[in-house]
Amino acid sequence: MSVITLMLYSATWLLVALTPGPAVMCVVSQAARYGWRAACLGVLGIQLGNIALFICIACGLVALLASATNALTILQFAGAGYLIYFGSRIISSSFRAPSRDQLQPAGVPSFRRGLVLQALVIQVTNPKALLFVSALLPQFLGANEHIPLQLAALLICTVLVDAFVLGSYAFLVGRGVQSIRSRQLSRWIERAFGVALVSFGIKLLVWTR
Repeated sequence: MSVITLMLYSATWLLVALTPGPAVMCVVSQAARYGWRAACLGVLGIQLGNIALFICIACGLVALLASATNALTILQFAGAGYLIYFGSRIISSSFRAPSRDQLQPAGVPSFRRGLVLQALVIQVTNPKALLFVSALLPQFLGANEHIPLQLAALLICTVLVDAFVLGSYAFLVGRGVQSIRSRQLSRWIERAFGVALVSFGIKLLVWTR
């Protein structure tokens, strides 16, 4: 695989990563609630989800899911349900006083795992992401070259670009919310991110291929 191909793929994925979606909303909502350092755990969860997507593609599971309407529908409803639940939880928690975990998330191991798991679940239960990646990758794969090595190279580019973009979003939102002295305004920002997640869940719920 040539350097030019990798650069073209990285540029394409940069545009994808910059586009607001469930992954972006998940990370920025974590940054708004717990700070950008804690949101980096969400970025990690998204990248673990990307690795899982590439493994599914390498194993041919995407084609199997695409042909199995019931399986894809279950994944769609599971993803939509979790997005709606996650967004609703953010909205409802914004009406309560911050918990001890929210004030000191870095000191609670189970809480850190929860942030990673939230992002991971959102990424792997999104059938639109699975089908999009499976349709995008063949455009950059050479038929006469070693496919696993090409997939590994594209995966590295995906993780690096995605982590940079999501980390930047988390940093900007985390710092921005931190600079806001009005707790009431910060809560409204959290609610806005929660509403965005719920809307993504509803869109996924009514999505048809």
